[in-house]
Amino acid sequence: MTITQDDELDGLKRIGRIVANTMRDMAAAMEPGMTTRELDELGREILEREGAIPAPQATYGFPGATCISVNKEIAHGIPGERGLALGDLVNIDVSASLDGYFADTGATFCLGAVRPVLDRLCRDGRRAMRIGIAQVGHDKPLAGIGQAIGSFAAKRGYTLIRNLASHGVGKALHEDPGEIATWPTKGDRRRMHNGLVLTVEPFLSRGGKWATFGTRNDWTLYSTPRAPVVQYEHTVVATHRGAIIVTLPG
Repeated sequence: MTITQDDELDGLKRIGRIVANTMRDMAAAMEPGMTTRELDELGREILEREGAIPAPQATYGFPGATCISVNKEIAHGIPGERGLALGDLVNIDVSASLDGYFADTGATFCLGAVRPVLDRLCRDGRRAMRIGIAQVGHDKPLAGIGQAIGSFAAKRGYTLIRNLASHGVGKALHEDPGEIATWPTKGDRRRMHNGLVLTVEPFLSRGGKWATFGTRNDWTLYSTPRAPVVQYEHTVVATHRGAIIVTLPG
């Protein structure tokens, strides 16, 4: 989507705030023994109260209102009867639509105390996302996002999952300009333009390189090689002055 009018930006900010508030409230509600289905139902209730439609379910028939991935699961975890436990890494990914506008956000949360190496991975995952967002702006190269994130990751000994990309969003959950690498690439000459709506969502890892399906279902993805992975995501708008982040709580 390319925003050309103020009311379009207002509509995007409205659904952006809703998905951000939903993720924030879900994370705050997590506790040991709570099932991922119960956590998802909370997310569904918040979205429905705001009149928003869960995008993965409406667009792709995903079996949940939100994606909740725990520990070895790195994306598209299906809510179910799994109980959360202290020390879990829990990724909550919330995307929804309202009045024809879509927004997408996600983050990895620690339930209680985790090993220092995982706590540091989470902190650096957030930094990687912010570094990518800093590359967003009118006439900047799309590949600059992945170049900057890749440089940060390499300096700190991390790897990046290289087949889970950022994407265009706004009038649909996934749209032009299609996949946007959050790792270094060659040959991508596409440039951003004023008003372009996209996500920035690096998957930072301590050794993982690819996302692959497991054996339980056709949705949930795992790291290959197996390694801890975190994901942080905002929906942003490219402007002459840089990025506007629309998925902020408030």
